[in-house]
Amino acid sequence: MIPTERLDAIMERANALQAELNNNCPPEKFVSLSKEYAELDPLVKAIGSYREITDEISDLRALIEGDDPEMQALAQSELPALEECVPELENKLQLLLLPKDAADRLDVILEVRAGTGGDEAALFAGDLFRMYQRYADVKGWKLELISLSDGDVGGFKEVIASVRGMGVFAELKFESGVHRVQRVPETESSGRIHTSAATVAVMPEPEDVDVQIEEKDLRVDVFRASGPGGQSVNTTDSAVRITHIPTGIVVSQQDEKSQHKNRAKAMKVLRARLFEAERLRVENERAADRRSQVGTGDRSERIRTYNFPQGRVTDHRINLTLHKLDRVLSGEALDELIDALINEDQIRRLSSQEV
Repeated sequence: MIPTERLDAIMERANALQAELNNNCPPEKFVSLSKEYAELDPLVKAIGSYREITDEISDLRALIEGDDPEMQALAQSELPALEECVPELENKLQLLLLPKDAADRLDVILEVRAGTGGDEAALFAGDLFRMYQRYADVKGWKLELISLSDGDVGGFKEVIASVRGMGVFAELKFESGVHRVQRVPETESSGRIHTSAATVAVMPEPEDVDVQIEEKDLRVDVFRASGPGGQSVNTTDSAVRITHIPTGIVVSQQDEKSQHKNRAKAMKVLRARLFEAERLRVENERAADRRSQVGTGDRSERIRTYNFPQGRVTDHRINLTLHKLDRVLSGEALDELIDALINEDQIRRLSSQEV
């Protein structure tokens, strides 16, 4: 049973927000209040539906206890169907009442890196990145390349991009980890299956106010760009390497011809890495046992296997296997994995009484 006082407090807050928004709200407050109201709106509607049903059930029970036989019979015939609706409505409310990850509303920095497996790992990193590109298209998100390092025979040694849109981090955060591939490389004449890996990091992209970086904590080195992406700019010291001295985090950027643009991109990635490190530190302090659960962001774990000979994808965190490898890699069926992970995370949090 959901405490009435909690539902009352939510409705009161929603009404107060609506009144403030309708009553010449100052421009500087309008955006934040509108966003808060929009986030409360699904909960307000769910509370309305829940109370409408429970009020109707109360009315029917009152009729059953009355002395009008005809109304008693009518109420008794309608009551069971309404009572069956209550558990589903309560479950929906419980899910909506779960504490929100403050980072869920943020855009992300997506990093995909080749792991063990040499050239085949770089090819697989390319497959994964294209999967996320296509998924972003399906979701209507905007993906913008920040930097890349090509593999020797194709794919990527490393690729970094920003992804912007509604609910990006809320969905993609479950992709962080080690992704493993099992397939026969094109260069393998004996037909032997090889196992390779790539790592995926999904970091919320903080707003400027979320991460304060002191200039004194940075060491900025400039150097001449080289290799793919840098061939046309290697006559000047346009490449930038930024070291965050307190943490030792290093970010390099050389894809742009302008040193200023390279620095701006490097700072974007640095800010995201610092924000993610702090977010995970706080999260792990709050619930240490989450490291073995869905959504930990622990990149040392193998989270998923893509088996080409059998045409299947297995997510090891929830023991879910889909025999639709092509559709997952095309971005069409990736949401089946992500939705299952979100659902498992919600169930776990409900069972641990985090509401």
